[in-house]
Amino acid sequence: MPKPIRMSRRSWVAAWAVLCAAGLAATATLNASSAPEPQPEKSVSAECAERIADIEAQRAKAEQEGKEDGVLVFSRVQVGTEGDCRDDLRNHFRGDR
Repeated sequence: MPKPIRMSRRSWVAAWAVLCAAGLAATATLNASSAPEPQPEKSVSAECAERIADIEAQRAKAEQEGKEDGVLVFSRVQVGTEGDCRDDLRNHFRGDR
């Protein structure tokens, strides 16, 4: 049976350091290359902009009254337009979470 090659601790540490550095460099390269491109903002219709402004005003009023930790609920549903602003509202308020 052949004798295994003996390595000093310094050699092991150096080998692990090189492998870790290579792994970190590969991870950084992959993360940089797979970053999504920012999407251009879509214009919001006047009706949706009005609804967003109304919601923002109600949120500001709730914060002034000291209710910023609560949940603000809206029950206004307009016939025929209930789904028109749904995506715009989600996109506008997504950053608040």
